[in-house]
Amino acid sequence: MTDTDKKHPSGAPWRNFYGRFKGKTLRDSQMDYLDNDLGPLMPKNIDWEENPDRAPVSPADIFGDTREAWLEVGFGGGEHLVHQAAQNPDVGVIGCEPFINGVAMLLGKLRDRNLSNVSIYPGDARNMLDVLPEASISRAFLLYPDPWPKKRHHRRRFVTPEHLIPLARVLKPGAIFRVATDIPDYVRQTLVEVPKQGFDWLAEGPADWRTPWDDWISTRYEQKALREGRVPHYLTFRRR
Repeated sequence: MTDTDKKHPSGAPWRNFYGRFKGKTLRDSQMDYLDNDLGPLMPKNIDWEENPDRAPVSPADIFGDTREAWLEVGFGGGEHLVHQAAQNPDVGVIGCEPFINGVAMLLGKLRDRNLSNVSIYPGDARNMLDVLPEASISRAFLLYPDPWPKKRHHRRRFVTPEHLIPLARVLKPGAIFRVATDIPDYVRQTLVEVPKQGFDWLAEGPADWRTPWDDWISTRYEQKALREGRVPHYLTFRRR
């Protein structure tokens, strides 16, 4: 039996997950955010246990209206997601992040800002991509993903067909996909793999990928990269 043939008790296909679900002990305030704020922000019927038939869950189901929807895969501490939600109040922003400490950090920021256009899925983004309808997302972000620097681990990166094919399916024609990374080999793999799945790289010149987007806010991961002397790269793709 191969890994693709294996099933979890819920009926979900076997999917290896290589990241972390939890880090340092959560503070009392962070536990309060998780206990009291997360539930109302979580979309329903995303996990296999509650939706074994993988019935579609549209942005309208999540936000209760037909607003445009964006998706951030792995929002880290939530700085960028909160910034985009605040700058675009008419857009629904869906954030996926399995690392519960990052979820707690985002919830604290949301409580401070009182934003109402955010939905949080505290789990593997692949579960969300399973159920989002085709061509339902207008913009997607992949910002400073886990680099998995060892060559034998490159298949764990997000920019592989396992992730990019379902991402391409849920993005509308003409939708924008942004990738930020400070790892040169991640740039290489991104530029090789993303166009294969129906995307065009939008670059007008060699300075493009060194210039942050006009609406960019630097995240904690980018600040760490800059302190350690690594160069950020900003890649923009359009869904064909």
